[in-house]
Amino acid sequence: MHEAAEHAGNDADQSMIYKGGNKMSEFSDNAQEYGRKFTDAASRAGDYIEEKARVVGDKFKDLQGKNFNEIADEAKDYARRKPGQAILISAAAGLVLGFLLRNGRRFF
Repeated sequence: MHEAAEHAGNDADQSMIYKGGNKMSEFSDNAQEYGRKFTDAASRAGDYIEEKARVVGDKFKDLQGKNFNEIADEAKDYARRKPGQAILISAAAGLVLGFLLRNGRRFF
């Protein structure tokens, strides 16, 4: 009887180890899947940032060859064609400048 109880205890231990191994395997699979998703998302984000940086660099090069009056005229034309976007862009630029100036005063 003692042997039967010991055998049952060993079976229970092995069953727990097997279940624990399955859980660890499942955890490992999930971690690998999330790792692949994260790597894919990071790659796409890097491509997006690279593309936008290239566009900004091209715009900056275009602006370097122009004088201030040409830039102001283009901004006015854009505001006439798309007044809603011009207001949103102005508001966003104002917020960014406000945050930068306010945070700059905190350090002095």
